[in-house]
Order: sequence, then structure tokens, then C-alpha cells
Amino acid sequence: MTSPWKLILFLSVTGCLSEYSGTHPGLPTSYATLLRIKKSSSSSPYGSKTRPQYSSSPLGTLSVSSPSWRGAAQHYYSPINLYHSSDAFKQDESVEYGPVFVQEPDDIIFPTDSDEKKLALNCEARGNPVPNYRWLQNGTEIDLESDYRYSLIDGAFIISNPSETKDSGHYQCLAANTFGSIVSRKAVLQFAYLGNFSGRTRNAVSVREGQGVVLMCSPPPHSPEIVYSWVFNEFPSFVAEDSRRFISQETGNLYISKVQTSDVGSYICLVKNTVTNARVLSPPTPLTLRNDGVMGEYEPKIEVHFPFTVTAAKGTTVKMECFALGNPVPSITWMKVNGYIPGKARLRKSQAVLEIPNVQLDDAGIYECRAENSRGKNSFRGQLQVYTYPHWVAKLNDTQLDSGSPLRWECKATGKPRPTYRWLKNGVPLLLQSRVEMVNGVLMIHNVNQSDAGMYQCLAENKYGAIYGSAELKILASAPTFTLNQLKKTIIITKGQEVIIECKPQGSPKPTITWKKGDKAVRENKRIAILPDGSLRILNASKTDEGKYVCQGENVFGSAEIIASVSVKEPTRIELTPKRTELTVGESVVLNCKAIHDASLDVTFYWTLKGQPIDFEKEGGHFENIRAQASSADLMIRNILLMHAGRYGCRVQTTADSVSDEAELLVRGPPGPPGIVIVEEITESTATLSWSPATDNHSPISSYNLQARSPFSLGWQTVKTVPEIITGDMESAMAVDLNPWVEYEFRVVATNPIGTGDPSTPSRMIRTNEAEPTAAPTDVKATSVSVSEILVAWKHIKESLGRPQGFEIGYRKDMEQEDAAETIKTRGNESSVILTGLEGNTLYHFTVRAYNGAGYGPPSSEVSATTKKSPPSQAPNNLRWEQQGSQLSLDWEPVRPLANESEVMGYKVFYRQEGHSNSQIIETQKPQAVVPLPDAGVYIIEVRAYSEGGDGTASSQIRVSSYSGGKITSAQSTLHTLSTSSSSVTLLLALMIPSTSW
Repeated sequence: MTSPWKLILFLSVTGCLSEYSGTHPGLPTSYATLLRIKKSSSSSPYGSKTRPQYSSSPLGTLSVSSPSWRGAAQHYYSPINLYHSSDAFKQDESVEYGPVFVQEPDDIIFPTDSDEKKLALNCEARGNPVPNYRWLQNGTEIDLESDYRYSLIDGAFIISNPSETKDSGHYQCLAANTFGSIVSRKAVLQFAYLGNFSGRTRNAVSVREGQGVVLMCSPPPHSPEIVYSWVFNEFPSFVAEDSRRFISQETGNLYISKVQTSDVGSYICLVKNTVTNARVLSPPTPLTLRNDGVMGEYEPKIEVHFPFTVTAAKGTTVKMECFALGNPVPSITWMKVNGYIPGKARLRKSQAVLEIPNVQLDDAGIYECRAENSRGKNSFRGQLQVYTYPHWVAKLNDTQLDSGSPLRWECKATGKPRPTYRWLKNGVPLLLQSRVEMVNGVLMIHNVNQSDAGMYQCLAENKYGAIYGSAELKILASAPTFTLNQLKKTIIITKGQEVIIECKPQGSPKPTITWKKGDKAVRENKRIAILPDGSLRILNASKTDEGKYVCQGENVFGSAEIIASVSVKEPTRIELTPKRTELTVGESVVLNCKAIHDASLDVTFYWTLKGQPIDFEKEGGHFENIRAQASSADLMIRNILLMHAGRYGCRVQTTADSVSDEAELLVRGPPGPPGIVIVEEITESTATLSWSPATDNHSPISSYNLQARSPFSLGWQTVKTVPEIITGDMESAMAVDLNPWVEYEFRVVATNPIGTGDPSTPSRMIRTNEAEPTAAPTDVKATSVSVSEILVAWKHIKESLGRPQGFEIGYRKDMEQEDAAETIKTRGNESSVILTGLEGNTLYHFTVRAYNGAGYGPPSSEVSATTKKSPPSQAPNNLRWEQQGSQLSLDWEPVRPLANESEVMGYKVFYRQEGHSNSQIIETQKPQAVVPLPDAGVYIIEVRAYSEGGDGTASSQIRVSSYSGGKITSAQSTLHTLSTSSSSVTLLLALMIPSTSW
């Protein structure tokens, strides 16, 4: 069993490489397809590739990077490329049609040094019968038997061991079946190669310092384009391009505008093939300096410029070169005559290259480059012309015509230059005949016959490309036939009706129509007519029109006929009762529909509501169809709802006619919801509202009810209004007694004698204006905290404050007037504040009032409090201490407060290690304390008396050293005394006791 061919496509699109892998049965896996696809041109006729265009002059260059010409892919080398048609191309296998291309051949560039020894030009067409294929090379059909290297797999043309001399050229695929032939677009086969430079030694170039020079590359034979670079002295030291040195990518030459001593050396031209990536090096060209002096300054001389006429395809990138020799080194500038350089343009290589990407028609014009130095200037002008490939505006469509009919086909394409048109029939040029005209893309054939059937192609082309449009022309020739559903008919109508009996035989040419009633030809009159399409029309039918009618269709190939029987019946009448009924929600009603009809006809009843059929199974049991008699029907509607109001229709259908009648049912019920509620005016306690009326559901609205809700309410609540009663004819009212600075939503509910309806949708949320808080704070209390602080606390009612911004506390001393009171403000909903900075042992009076943006509320009743007395001013004196190991026993003389000072409540001992900022505190009611000294180091200790007025004056600090490790044992102690009455410190040795051994 042979292995399937492996299909691998490498697609390089704007520098990205992707891979597709697929299989094709019957082909060896060793054949691989390598594709490199350039960027698509927007103006390409097939949405992809266009042929590269080049033009040049001896000293100037143009490089137009454009996609490959025509086709979906540029094959730089393509040994095998197979295409599978998708299901989208499958058609009904019973329908026969001519060939239609699924895939046409693409341009191929095949490297002569490729490891692959085969290439494939692909072609696939659909058609029924399945098309066969032939191939043309340069317009001549290829004899597959003439060369063993040729083979055909399906539509793909395979060439083994491709040869440039034998196989270069353009190829076309011709697909054919019994309906005709079509020819594909032309695909160009090129061979990529790069020859070697001539081995001849190159002469040295000798110039003066400061002089300009051109070093010639003289590239070897190659195909397709190559890129140039220059090596200085030895590889890989490349010549760097700057304002003084330039390498033309058209000529390949190296231009040095002003030679310096550093330029002396050996120069080698390196060329690379853009397809094969092969590289070759030229023989070296030595550059030396002459010893007869230095070149003086001279004006610029443009040595490289673009052509006088530059042509480029729309959507491609244009590169125009301009470089000059000169001393000093010239600068290059660009301009567009009578216009502006496109904003998308870029200057490359020190301004020497003007690059315009995605060139458009409006980029065309005259461009100028200028070379300038201090000795003068030089300029060059050339014209950029932008062309577009042909692109279809109107294509051909497959056409079927009766023999003898005229054909008019038009194909229309755009392009610059404007395309011209040619016509092909079955792959060969269509010749002018007496019946055939071809003018500006229009093909006309008079009186077509069977010889005109086949495959036609319109070819639209300009000098840059060509596109093909294909269509099939079928000529119809057949005897008349009728479809099965036309062969025999029985038509039942009622008196006075119009009847049309169709007669549409199929045949080519179009059959002529004749009618008979029984054995006699139908005679046309005011009531009976044969219509242009062959149908027979009878107006105001009567019993005399009953009978059998025969229609015959005939052409040169034969005839056929159909028979229709016409039966005329009495017309059907209908009675629907009652015609108009008024009900209240919840009641029931029966509608009766009676038919008076021809006894030979059966009748069927259909019920509708508001023009729509009633679905009895989905109406929740409200509707029931009751058929008590053959010629009448009842519609029972139970527990009626508002939605059941409307026009009810009864339609009676017979095989001959259809009649209908309607009855109106009105349903009274509670009102519908009022329309949208609009808030028109807002105050701190009112809101003026308006609404559109509710539907009254056939019972007048007696009143409206206004409801509101806020964050403080439990759902929707009825609000007080002005007027107090809102009658049914009113559409606005005022909600009153609202709270200030509160968010509200409003809705309206309508009521009529039957009940209360659904509420309206809520209004937008609004906030009432803020309000003169109206109430004073309550439960105001003042409590003395210290010698300088009093705590003032209060309560308040939120609803009475509007939007409170805070509270103002007024305070004054007992002997001061009220107008001398000071104030302090709080913000928000605080309910207490501590006043600081007060005088000690002083009586103060306080009031509190709320405030907001609208102003102040009333003050509270006055409360009073007295600050505490000052703490003792006398510091603890005569500190004495005795250190025993890690503890310090400390005592001092009691502090006696003055008459205006607070009573001593106890003492605080502050102690900390030297170098630490935080002190630890020991409180005691007696003038003595034990201080722990757990860590080695120096401790700082002081003592304060404290009272309800706060802490008193601190004693003098004492400094004590603590020794860890038991250097001073518990059996050793020293008594120390610190007297604050003098500046000296006296140390007394109280007791020395030798340590006790353990």
C-alpha cells in the first residue's frame, strides 16, 4: 500500500512563517511544497499578487516592492502543490454544467540549485461531467507524450528535472467537458539562479583626497532580483552607508561623495539572490590616493537618481534613490512639485532614499531631489505614475436562452490604464459574424441557436495584467411539457367569483397556448380572457361556466395539454352574534357563528382575536370552541380578563370560498397604570408631581392616590397631598409634609368603580431641599474632665435637622456676658465634644445648637460645669533610695497642696533606661515605692504627685546604675539621699554587711 503524499506549505507573510500539513492519497511523502507568499496588493484582480515592475537608468534606480503578478500565491519554488475543493463547490449531481475553475495556476520561481527535482503547476475545475485538462506553453498546446519529463495528475501539470531553456515561459490550463472549454489565466515560470563574477583582476581606482568616486559592481547573471552590499578589506567588514557613502540597490555601485584617507583599501561587491539566498563575491577593487595634491571644494554632482518616469502598482512600496558627489559632502532634500510629500513617506539612508509605502493614485506627481553644499546645488525631477490592475465591476452569469432569442452579455472592469476587452469561446478567440457583435466589453448575439452553446470568457486587460470572467450559455430546445401538479385539476368556486386557470407549459422555444371548453375553442369576451402568461381568467362566474377546460401548449418540437374541471356553487354566508358586548372582568360570554352554505360543501370554522388565531390549548382555559351543529360553532369565554377585550373574528372556510365576520367585546376593569410620573418642583417639604392619565378600561377613573417611599419608610406609603382628594380628571398634585433633605421616589395609583389598578412606574429619585433645623438638641450635659477640659454631650432628632452639617457649642465664664461667649463647631452627627484650654477651678456655662447650609437651629437650654482645681505645684522632695540587687526601694516626703490646688490622690514613679524615650509608671498612694531594675545599665527616675486636676510638678531626676550578674548581692546595700533643697548630692554609707555564703 503506497503512502499518501505529504503536503507541506511554508507561508511567509510580512515576515511571519507558518506551516500547513496535509495529505493526498497516492503521492509519495518525499515531495514537499514550499511557498513564500508576499504581501497582498489591495488592487490585485484576484485579491493577492501582482507582477513586480522594474525600470532603471545607468546612474539612477527605482525599486518597487510589489507582490507577484496575478494569482493567490507567488511560488518561489514549488515542487508539488495540490488543492482539494471544499464542500462549498459541491452541487446537485443530477445537474449538468460546464467547467468552472476552483484553482488556477500561480507564478512560480524555481531555484536551479533546488534539491527538489519536480515542480507542479496546479489547476482544478468543477463541472458535470468531470472536466479533463490540457496545458498550453506560450500559447501552444503541450503534447504530454513528447517529453518523458511531463505528467498530469488530475489537473496538475508536473515537470520533472525542470530546465530553464526548455521550460521558461507562461502557462495556461484548459479545462473542458461536453459543455465547452475554459482557459485559465497565464502563470509565469521563472528560474532563480545567481552566476559567478568574472575572475578577471580589477584595476585599482586612484583619486585625490576630497574627490568623489564610483566603484562599479558589474553583477553576474542572475534571476530574479538581487540585493547589494560591499565588503571593505576583508569579510565580514561591511561598508557602512551614511551621508558620504551610498550603495545603490539598482546599479549595485558604491558611491563615495568625498574620499578620505580612511577610505583607502580593498573593496569587494557582495550580491545575494532574494529567492535562493545564494551569495557571491566580486574580485577586489583597490582604492588608493593620488599624491599630486588634495581636491578642492566643488559643487554637487548627482550621480544616482530615479528614472524620469517611475511606474508603480497601487498598494506597493516605491523607493526612489538620489545621491550626489561633492566637496563638502552634499545634503539631500526632497519635494513634490505642486504638492506635498505624503505624510506616510519615509527618508532612508541619510535622506538618499525616499520610500512611499502603500502608494495610492493621489501620490502620483513630479518629485524633485536636491543636492546642496556650500559650493552650489544640483537637482533632478522625475514623474511618479501609479497604475492599477484590472478589477471586475460587473461579471458574467451563466445564461439559458430559448433558441432564437437574443443574447446580451456585458463585463465591466476598472483599471489604470483603462482595460480593453477580448472574448473567448471554448478557450479560443471569438470571431465577429453577422450575428455577433463585440463592443467595449458587450457581447451581443442575435437569434441564438444550438451552435452558440458553450463556455464563454471575457478577458479584461491593460499592459500590467489581465483577468478572466467565465460563463456558460445553454440553448434550450424541447417539446412542451407540464409539471405533475398541472396535469389535472378540479376547481370549485362560488357564483360571482373570479377564477384563474393556470397554463404554463415548459418548452423551448416558448410554446403557443390555445384553450378549449369541451370540444369547442374558448371565445374571449368581457368576462373570459386569455392572459399574457397563458392563463385563462373568468370573471363573475355562473353555472354556465361549469365544465372541462383544456389548455394545449405547442412549439416546433411537439405539443402537450392539461385538463381542468370547473364547478360553480352557491356562495356561503355567515352570521356572528352578538355584534357588540360589554362585560366586567370575571364575567363570561358565548359568541355564536352560523354558516349558510351549499349543502354539498363541508365547512370549517376558525376563530381569531385581534386578527390572530386563538390557541385554545394555550389560553389557560378561558376559551372553548363548541361545535354543536355541522353549520354553526360557539366560542365560550370564561372568567374574562382585560386582555381578552377586542375584535373577535369568525371565518368559515369551504372548498369553494371563505367568508368572515367580526364582533366587538368590551371589558370593563380596574384602571391601568398611570403614565410616567414627573417631579416638577421641589421644596424642603413639598414636591409637585404630574402624570399622564391611566387607561380607564371602560369605567371612568374616580380618583388618584399618590404614594412615596424613602430610606426611612417601610415600603410605599400614601402621602398627604394638596388637594387632599385627587379626582380622576386631574393630572397633577402636590405632595406635602415631606422631610427635608431626604431622597424620595413617587408613584401614582388610579381607582375606578371596579377597583384599584396597578401603580405607575416610580419617578426618578429626588431629594427635598435642606431646611432652619427646627428643634434644639436635648439632654445637654457638661462634665468636668480635668483642670482645663470639660466634656459636653447632647442628643438630637435626625428628622428635625434636615441635613445637619454639625453642631455649634457656645461657652462662657460665669461672670461674662452672653454676647462674650466663645463658640466651637463640630461637623457631621457627633453628639459630644471635649472643650480644652479652659481655666482651672472656673465655672463655665454651655449651650448647643445644630446648623446646616440653611442656617442655625434654636439653642438648647444652658448647662454649667466647673473645671477642676490645678494639680499640686510642689514637687516631691528629699528622695531616698536603697538598691538591693535588681530592686530599688524609694521614698520621699509627702506633698502638701496649696489652698487653690487639688488634693493629692497619690504618686506616680516614672522610670526608664537611659537611651530609651518611653517611661514605665508605678502608681502608689503612699510616699514610697519599690522600683524593679531588671537589666544592666543606667536608670533615670522621677516622682510626681497626682490629683483630680492632673499630674503635679516632677521631682529632680535620680540616676541609678544596675548591675546584672549579682556584682552587688542582695546582702550588700547602700543608702542614698537626694535633697532638692540644695544643688549638691550627698552619698551616705549606711551599712556594710558581708555577704553570706550559701
